[in-house]
Amino acid sequence: MIRLEDHVREIPDFPKKGIKFKDIMPMLLSPEAFRTAVEALGAKVPRPEAVVGIESRGFLFGAPLALHWGVPFVPARKFGKLPGKTVRQVYSLEYGEDTLELHADALKKGQRAVIVDDLLATGGTALATAQLVRQLEAEVMAALFVIELVGLGGREKLAPLPVHALLSLPVKG
Repeated sequence: MIRLEDHVREIPDFPKKGIKFKDIMPMLLSPEAFRTAVEALGAKVPRPEAVVGIESRGFLFGAPLALHWGVPFVPARKFGKLPGKTVRQVYSLEYGEDTLELHADALKKGQRAVIVDDLLATGGTALATAQLVRQLEAEVMAALFVIELVGLGGREKLAPLPVHALLSLPVKG
C-alpha cells in the first residue's frame, strides 16, 4: 500500500525564509506513488469532458488524468506563453498580480471540465482558472489537488465549487 504522504518532502526556507515548501518531486520519482496519485485523483469525480491543468505542476497530474479519462488536456498558462487568440484572467498574489490564459477555442460552451493542480494554498490561481473556464462558457465540475494546505482559505475561496485533495497538510508542519 502506497502512502502518498511518504512521498512529499518538506524543504525549509524555500522559496524564502519561513516558508516550508511541500515538494512533490519524490512522488514523481516513484512510478508507484505517481500512478497511485493519478488514479486516486481520477476516482474523486465522474469522467469530465476536459481537464484543465494549471502551469506548471498541474500539467504533471492533469495530462495523465486526461489520458486516464480519454479527454482533452487544456493548459492554463502564464501570460504570453500561448500563441494565438487567448482569454485572460488577472488575479492577486501576496505581493502584486499575475495573469493566466487559456486558448480561446480550448473549451466549448457547456463542456464539463475539472481543474487540476498539485497544491491548493490560498486558492487565487485555481479561482482565476475557474473564471477562465467560465469565460469560455464551459462548466467547472470540480478542482482536484494532490495537496491542500489547510488553514489558508483556498477551499473557502473556491466555494461552492467541489474541491478534492488527496492530502491535507498543515501549513506549519
